[in-house]
This record gives sequence, C-alpha cells and structure tokens, in this order.
Amino acid sequence: MSVYRLVFLWITVGLQTAAAPAWVSPLMGSQEAGPSGREETAGVILFFGNSLTAGYRLEPSQAFPALIQKKIDALAWNFRVVNAGLSGDTTADGLRRIDWVLRNKVDVLFLELGANDALRGIPLDLTARNLQAIIDKVQKKYPGVRIAIAGMQVPPNLGKEYTEHFRSIFPELAKNNEAELIPFLLEGVAGEMDLNLTDGIHPTPEGHQILAENVWKVLKPLLEGNN
Repeated sequence: MSVYRLVFLWITVGLQTAAAPAWVSPLMGSQEAGPSGREETAGVILFFGNSLTAGYRLEPSQAFPALIQKKIDALAWNFRVVNAGLSGDTTADGLRRIDWVLRNKVDVLFLELGANDALRGIPLDLTARNLQAIIDKVQKKYPGVRIAIAGMQVPPNLGKEYTEHFRSIFPELAKNNEAELIPFLLEGVAGEMDLNLTDGIHPTPEGHQILAENVWKVLKPLLEGNN
C-alpha cells in the first residue's frame, strides 16, 4: 500500500476516530512519559499533537514520545518528556488548549498538528496561521524555547495545488521560526500494513519505534548541545 493510499484511508475513515481521545489527563491530554519524581531542574520537552503523538489505542509507554524518553534516559540526559497528544485535534483545537498546557514550563516544543485539518477540509491558510499562533504563544511564555516541527503529507487525489500547499506549510513554518524540521513524521511507516493498526491509519508499537527514530534524528542534535 502506498503512502498516498494510507493517507486517503485516513481522510475517508478518520472521522470515525477523530473525536475519540486515546486518553485524557489533567493537562487536557498531556502526560509525562518518563519516570515519576524527576528533578524540577530537568528540561521539559513538550510533545504537542494529535492521535499520532498520543499513541492511539496503545499504552502511553508504546507511543513515540515515551520511546524518546527512553533514548534520553539511556544517555543520562536531564530532560523530561511530556506527552500532550490528543486524538482528533485540529490546529484550532491545539490553539484553544495550548494556554492550559503552558501552565507547566516548556524548554523544547515538538509540534505535530495539521493532518486533521486536511481531514476536515479546513483552509490551509488558516492551518498555517493556527500553527504560527501556537508557536507565538509558546515563545511568548517561554522566550528561550527550542522548536521541532513534524512535517506531514496528503495524497495527490486532493489536487496538486492543495497537496503542494499543505506539504509546504511545515518547512516554511520551520524556516520562519528557526525551528528544526522532521520532513515527514510517518516516513517508513505510512502505507506499511504490518506497521499500522487494523484501521490502516495509526501506527502499531513497531510503527512507533520507527517514528521515534525519525524524530530522534532531528531531536538528538537539538538536545545534545543544551544538556
């Protein structure tokens, strides 16, 4: 199955799962992925996204943010991962809840939103504005925050102009905010049936291991200079 076939399935059946959070904590979807009792001095990495970040239908420990925490712990780096993924979130949903999440400090923002906007046919200019507004809020509250952005793609059947515009949102956002970019979060997983759940949309635990590697390639250099 091709990447475009997978994303097409996401768009055609995603509404069945879009409103069903994988889990919800007191921070409206945020959860610490690392061990409890970490020192308050630890740098905080906020993973802010939708069902991909939340680890839809998986244990929180199986989602890629928790796997990133394991990589950090293996290096004895002083960072704590907070998973603020919420299934079904659009960029507008993320913008509405970001202030609540920012009650806790953030040193690194990993932003993974936008795919559900395509699912709903939201104008892409609005998607870009919402993502920028989220970044602006985080930077205003925590001026020294470092940022990594997860790129996503949509299938060509949505039209060349739409697909190119959507794909361009993420590198443009990264460039404008001096942020790091994961070109395509689902690289190596999208379209691979054995790496996705039976819905053909959300990664399995094995799929999340690949997502973690995709993220770690970009996040590790960002962290190691500030450990």
